[in-house]
Amino acid sequence: MRGKAALVVGLVAGYVLGARAGRDRYEQIKTQAGKVWDQPVVQGQVEKVKAFGVSALKSVPGVVWKGAKSVTGAASGSGTVQERAERAGRAAKQSAHEVADAVEDSVDDAEQAEKSATARAKAKSGSTSSGS
Repeated sequence: MRGKAALVVGLVAGYVLGARAGRDRYEQIKTQAGKVWDQPVVQGQVEKVKAFGVSALKSVPGVVWKGAKSVTGAASGSGTVQERAERAGRAAKQSAHEVADAVEDSVDDAEQAEKSATARAKAKSGSTSSGS
């Protein structure tokens, strides 16, 4: 409850201060935020996040789906309840390893993309600063 109250107080204070500052101050803040957003370092970080998201979206869900199908198939096969549970447990353990490997691969891909994005950002800032 204390966190909600702090959020409301913060929102009210922001509204009041923003209303008093007026449109000109808003435009100044907006311009400064745009300048920060356009900096090569910030854009490099944006590229890192994009690359990580794309790599994770490509590999992990497919592996999770495959694992879920494997566990379901093992649990619904023939045999006693105990045999099916053991098969499902082994399939789940194998699937967990496969998901962990896929996540690790995604992290490796993201790190590689991060290095590339950092190099591009440095090259861009180098060409921008040397051209001025």
